[in-house]
Amino acid sequence: MSVEVFRSHLSIEAEIVRALFEAHGLDAIVSSRLAPGLFPLRFGGQAAFGVSVREEYAARAEALITGHLDEAAAAEVRRLSENVGPLEERIGYHFRDLGLLEHALTHRSRAHEDASGGVVDNESLEFLGDAVLGFVIADMLFQRFPTHTEGYKSKIKASIVSTVSLAKLAAGIDLGRYVLLGRGEEKTGGRGKNAILADSFEALLAAIYLDGGVDAARAFIMSCFGPLIDSGGDKVAEAAFTDDWKSELQEWLQAAGRGLPAYQLTATEGPDHRRRFNVDVMVGGVSAGHAQGRSKKEAEQQAAKAALTKFRTPADSDEA
Repeated sequence: MSVEVFRSHLSIEAEIVRALFEAHGLDAIVSSRLAPGLFPLRFGGQAAFGVSVREEYAARAEALITGHLDEAAAAEVRRLSENVGPLEERIGYHFRDLGLLEHALTHRSRAHEDASGGVVDNESLEFLGDAVLGFVIADMLFQRFPTHTEGYKSKIKASIVSTVSLAKLAAGIDLGRYVLLGRGEEKTGGRGKNAILADSFEALLAAIYLDGGVDAARAFIMSCFGPLIDSGGDKVAEAAFTDDWKSELQEWLQAAGRGLPAYQLTATEGPDHRRRFNVDVMVGGVSAGHAQGRSKKEAEQQAAKAALTKFRTPADSDEA
């Protein structure tokens, strides 16, 4: 009498198990049947592949499967450890669950290119990381600037958690090197894109929070942002994050005898919790700079910065 000891929806997995048994002298049979569909009206259901052995060999077969899975899991842990070990050293945190770290590093472009559907992107972790970051930064600012107005602290907080600031911090730990991208995103320079770096930084923070708790997350955030906030007084702390490119552009244009800039929202992207705003700054009716940000104000500031860079480059080149 035969007993089914393994079942999978993938025929290749069933064949691997069969080969494992036969390598240890156990005759095995692979059979297939239609498993019930997820929905009553689904045509045909889904194929299930079973591996069966003689009843007296069932316990030995199950032990072989368990041992094989343990070896595969150990090999996966070694692979992850080798790949992300340098990143753990950079951030000063070692994960108990390396799978969380891999999840945090998986960009949606990689998940979309995976035909098996078994790869999950890091967007949910970005959402959680954004919330944890906002809470800890608000607490740090409350402690650092207890007598300042809400508006003052809100201004610094908005700048600290901007795409540009997070991307700079991500670049500082070489996070882009470890992000798992799809082939298309890889070819278009995804490892250096501010949006991907900022989102991955938030996902990494969420992974630390889930793996080590709020104290571990707070320690990581303080190591990144604390020196900037406490870098020498209120004005220095504020200036570290609040470059006013819009005012600088306006002053530059007025000095050059040109008209005032105008900012146009050209598009919004993404779900509500991670909305992106695209803005063009218009000078004389022509776009002089384009940028994307988590808020319209951030996008406008970055568009102004892009315009200033564009206007100043020819003069710098002439002087050279």
